[in-house]
Amino acid sequence: MIEMKNAIEQSNKEISTRFDFKGSDSRVEQKERELTLYADDDFKLGQVKDVLLNKMAKRGVDVRFLDYGKQEKIGGDKLKQVVTVKKGVSGDLAKKIVKVVKDSKIKVQASIQGDAVRVQGTKRDDLQSAIALLKKEVTDTPLDFNNFRD
Repeated sequence: MIEMKNAIEQSNKEISTRFDFKGSDSRVEQKERELTLYADDDFKLGQVKDVLLNKMAKRGVDVRFLDYGKQEKIGGDKLKQVVTVKKGVSGDLAKKIVKVVKDSKIKVQASIQGDAVRVQGTKRDDLQSAIALLKKEVTDTPLDFNNFRD
């Protein structure tokens, strides 16, 4: 979240200094886990999005965490778009992960715990093969693997 906040600040700074945004009301605002992109037209909204994604990539923030909403008109021809930042694993994705682990016949157990999926096993090799399998199968959301036995 800190890196994302820094990326947003850098994006706003670049937008305010770029020549093609002179005189426009283009900016990015953040409220908790919700970003709002403002621009004067479709093209500028796309440019704001590109600048934001570029800055996030440079700061190491995975852009697969972003979920784009619909573009809304706000007075005249100005536009805004709400972008939500996903946290954890959604219910459908958690079920998919559990199904992939169970179908693989690896001797581990997967269970859904809130917004995380816990995979338990007796052997380290089994856990590592489950991690490799999930990295290969689940590509639409970044996964974080931690706290497995030493």
